[in-house]
Amino acid sequence: MRFFRAGQVLMVFTCLAVATTARAIDNSAASLAAAARVECETGRRAADRQARKDHFDRGQALAERAVALDDNNADAHFAVFCNLGELMRLDGENLSQVFLLRRLMSELDRTLALNPDHVDAMAAKGTLLVRLPRLLGGNSARGEAMLREVLLRDPTAFNSRLTLANLCEARGDRDEALIFATRALQIAREQGRADKVAEAQTVLAELRAGH
Repeated sequence: MRFFRAGQVLMVFTCLAVATTARAIDNSAASLAAAARVECETGRRAADRQARKDHFDRGQALAERAVALDDNNADAHFAVFCNLGELMRLDGENLSQVFLLRRLMSELDRTLALNPDHVDAMAAKGTLLVRLPRLLGGNSARGEAMLREVLLRDPTAFNSRLTLANLCEARGDRDEALIFATRALQIAREQGRADKVAEAQTVLAELRAGH
């Protein structure tokens, strides 16, 4: 019986040590930033609006904590962008939210200043430059160049391909648009992402309907 109790005490101390270590890891800027990105990606996959909002709210809070701990952590700044941007898009994109748009661009610029090779930030900034009007900082040519660079660095970049497909279609280059959208659909299927498959199929249907 004494041996059993001693074992229980040892187990308790072991669990406490593990919990303390976990808290230390979870409270580092890197871990908080990683957790914030997970919340952002999980929210993107959620079907229910409230569930999506809950994930993005938690992700935003975690990302802000990460930045407060280490303002030089590129992933922390990108996590702020990711969750804040998704919260902004929750009920439909509204490009009139100038203050939030400036905050988003600021977080992307900070991310790239700290890590010029941050491909996700490059893709996000390229997309914003393509989609924003010039009065709000848009620059379609520069954005397109960034997105094409993203594809060279990450051939599986789904969102960049769809953005380029829409851009090519808008200027009448439908053949290249179809190439981008078709490959995006293949990538979505390879990744097993039903939400991305549906998005790519919608873009492809619109492109084909234009022929």
